[in-house]
Amino acid sequence: MNGPPVFFLTAFLAFLPISELRGAIPFAIANGIPWYIALPYAVMLNALVAPVCWIFLSTLHKWLLPIAWYANFFNRFVERARNKLQRGVEKWGWLGIALFVAIPLPVTGAWTGTLGAWVLGLRKGRTFLAVILGLICAGIVVTAVVSLGIRALDVFIKRNVAG
Repeated sequence: MNGPPVFFLTAFLAFLPISELRGAIPFAIANGIPWYIALPYAVMLNALVAPVCWIFLSTLHKWLLPIAWYANFFNRFVERARNKLQRGVEKWGWLGIALFVAIPLPVTGAWTGTLGAWVLGLRKGRTFLAVILGLICAGIVVTAVVSLGIRALDVFIKRNVAG
């Protein structure tokens, strides 16, 4: 698979909540996109998640808040989240969001980082900056792991040497 389909599927994976960079970068590199193109491309597209998620949450929240069961559920959810994370947010602030997003594990990407910042009432601009910084770090880690993993597998691949 080459050309536009690879770039389209890489973009799709970068934007999905589960795969994000952990799926987009390996897919792109495995399909022939050089790491120095795959990394910024996937990070840039994954960074678009923060404003989209923020707008979606704000809009959906305004629509659902008048519904009693939603308001009760949301208030309990926010209260539990704040109780668990308050000390960390006070200590690390928006940098904590960046560190959280920077860990390239399932459920620690731009979607969850933005959701957490929104629930905790952090400012939009700082949240976006934190998500972008976290994505850059996570992207570097994922690219390094993929690149080293591919190189490590070279011992198992027979190459024809011409000449």
